[in-house]
Amino acid sequence: MKKNVIAASVATFVAATASTGAGAASAAIEDAKADCIVGEQSDGYLGVVDGAVASEGVRREVRSTNQQRKAAYANLAAKNGVTIEDTAALTGKKLVENADSGECVQLPDGSWARQP
Repeated sequence: MKKNVIAASVATFVAATASTGAGAASAAIEDAKADCIVGEQSDGYLGVVDGAVASEGVRREVRSTNQQRKAAYANLAAKNGVTIEDTAALTGKKLVENADSGECVQLPDGSWARQP
């Protein structure tokens, strides 16, 4: 039962990241994702794709977004009695699965691939 509550909470969070709140991406992040400079990582955070060159502004936006996500994960984790890491990983899996076609995502082995 607890797992279902967590999954429902994560699903709500993933939906929120697409539009507003902790995961809302700036235009700079959206452009960087479209250009495969930044992508969703399997750990629930944004990352700079290996070998990509990200401007300091984009790196700053990634850090800011990840700080907001961590705060949201902490809130969800506390509500559900689980760890931040478990919440982030479950969310990361969903964010990777829901990434737009052509965006880079980090696979569980740490490598990056374009979303089909």
